[in-house]
Amino acid sequence: MLADDDRAGPNCAAGGHALDSMDSLAATPSVLRDPVAGQLELFLRFPRLAEVLPWVVLGAYPTPVSRLHLPAAAPGHGNPRGVELWAKREDLTSPHYGGNKVRTIEGHFGRALARGRRRIWATGAYGSNHALATAVHAARAGLDSGAILVPQPATATAHANLRALAATTCMISTAGHWLLRPAAAVRLLSDPAEVVMTPGGAIPLGALGHVSAALELAAQVARGELPAPAHVVVTAGSTATAAGLLVGLHLAAALEIGWRRPPQLVAVPVAPNPFASAPMIALLARATLRLLRNSLGADSGVADRIDASALRRGLRVDSHHNGAGYGHPSPSGEAARRLFQEATELAAQRPDLERPPLLDLVYTARSAAGMLALLPDAQGPVLHWMTKSAAPLAEASDTAIEKLPRPLRRWLAQPPVEAPLDAPPFDNG
Repeated sequence: MLADDDRAGPNCAAGGHALDSMDSLAATPSVLRDPVAGQLELFLRFPRLAEVLPWVVLGAYPTPVSRLHLPAAAPGHGNPRGVELWAKREDLTSPHYGGNKVRTIEGHFGRALARGRRRIWATGAYGSNHALATAVHAARAGLDSGAILVPQPATATAHANLRALAATTCMISTAGHWLLRPAAAVRLLSDPAEVVMTPGGAIPLGALGHVSAALELAAQVARGELPAPAHVVVTAGSTATAAGLLVGLHLAAALEIGWRRPPQLVAVPVAPNPFASAPMIALLARATLRLLRNSLGADSGVADRIDASALRRGLRVDSHHNGAGYGHPSPSGEAARRLFQEATELAAQRPDLERPPLLDLVYTARSAAGMLALLPDAQGPVLHWMTKSAAPLAEASDTAIEKLPRPLRRWLAQPPVEAPLDAPPFDNG
């Protein structure tokens, strides 16, 4: 097994191999390998990239945008400026399994296939979205999958993810702690036909998919589907999404698509995590910009106009919604979930209102709380980047659950962490 080899990102492993010929790719009917035909905005703007970056198109693009109507965030009710709220529906990237990880793994899959690898491994927590996205989509791309999983608090969402993972053909291994993950990966290095992705796929190649997503948003603004946002709010875990969006928002400004001044990116960490700090997100963003410039070669003029130091200035990290840490509910996140639930109930009575997306406890509840906290000082429309898949999950059979490693079976038997009962109504003051 070979470790992922982009060294520039904060979570990266070492190694290096030349790209094999794309002629070795086996034809599969369920995915595209032409990112231009797949409507990936980055490749539509820079067709040369398709010649140098093997890619597998797993999602259906562009993902829609929708207006958010939240009663408690209406003008005069926690929204003194009457700021418009919008959502980028990355939860709808794929009916098989959506969310932000679909864009992250497309480049990883393309490179793995181009190099003749047979199995690609994800690393993450027991209820990892990255692991589940890898397992669901690997089979569509003609790859086997594996997952190295580490403990996390038991939540209903994480339980559902692991049960869905058990329903796939994914090979599953466990490590007792994040610090033991590299050792678990090393034990698998005997097979050169396998490759291990870094946690969350957070290397420049993984972030490029989200550069494309930001350009896609800018194109939607240019078509009049929504106003140019002043702020884009996204959760930050492994940071591939945040770093790629940061580059893409600035690239759109350089291309004068949608806006000339890039929106501020507000990243909301899911836990106290040094990798989700502003310096580390900016580090991966600069590395992603370098990969883009190097891949474009002589066509890199527009990318060259992006000031790498401006990336850090265009980023804000809001760490006020961590609660007790990763996997635990936070009071502000639970308050945000209640507001979205109220909006769902209102939409059921008002056919003119679109039903808002559901929030999950670990990721989008926190970023929604960050969005709502912006309202008193927002300089214009605020857009929430919806990262959690909305696709229905498979349910594993009892036999499949029994085949899981013992630590995972014990974890599934734990009752889910309850939401805090004292979560206050959301207060922007």
